[in-house]
Amino acid sequence: MLPLLELIGEGHAGLSTALPQLQKRLSLSDEQMQELLPSGRQSRIDNYAHWARNHLFHAGLIEPHARGSYMVTPEGRAVLAQNPPRIDRKLLEQFPKYREWRSRVNKQMTDLSSRSLDEDETPEDQIDAAVKRLDSELADSLLEQVRTLTPARFERLIVELLLAMGYGDGRAEMGQAIGKSGDGGIDGVVNEDKLGLDAVYIQAKRYAPDSTVGSPALDGFVGAMTKHNATKGVFVTTSSFSKAAHDVLHRIPQRVVLIDGARLARLMIDHGVGVRIDKTYVLRSIDANFFDVT
Repeated sequence: MLPLLELIGEGHAGLSTALPQLQKRLSLSDEQMQELLPSGRQSRIDNYAHWARNHLFHAGLIEPHARGSYMVTPEGRAVLAQNPPRIDRKLLEQFPKYREWRSRVNKQMTDLSSRSLDEDETPEDQIDAAVKRLDSELADSLLEQVRTLTPARFERLIVELLLAMGYGDGRAEMGQAIGKSGDGGIDGVVNEDKLGLDAVYIQAKRYAPDSTVGSPALDGFVGAMTKHNATKGVFVTTSSFSKAAHDVLHRIPQRVVLIDGARLARLMIDHGVGVRIDKTYVLRSIDANFFDVT
């Protein structure tokens, strides 16, 4: 994490330019740089660099400023000014943002690195716990990437997600991101039938994690839906909705679904949007029927 933070501070904002420099600073051979994970899809150093960047981000030492690019924050520069011999989790624990993130992750499962297998825990239990942890950290990283998208690309992403979920029979031509040409807050439409007689209208807003979508935004979206005689709508944000925004749903005739950042990340993972399968494990068990044959 220390050399990566230094390199980002020197202008190597993306991993594509940082990796060759990491090779020099860590004195890695070409063979070590090319070593792949067991999945065969990603190099080990690339995987480690991604995780290192993820921890630095959640500690608030770096922040995204363009898609796939990062810059060092004032907190990050303060750490570098102290010339630490290394950056590890113990050092990052001094930052409240990092502690809050780790707490969210550990709320879903106990940190495997700090626990041992007890008498009642099977290897399958450990695998399930590890998958939950990886999924939780993937969701955080995924949402981080989504927030770096342009508004137009974010709107297209939501249309793609609804299609991946089966709306419009999953056909690309059934969905459309409207963007700046939208009418009063309509960012996209997915037709559920070929003639467009039944449609889902979309509002998509990229907000910072500490922002909240309030009732005025919901009222505006519902008003736009009314102009189109629409009965179904989806309002998606990368942040969260206020209680007042949720209350709007109880006093309107339209069916509107609110998707906050956490649910958005979960849906993207569940439907394979913006993620890929790195590795598949096969668990085998004894076939009792085979041995029952006399």
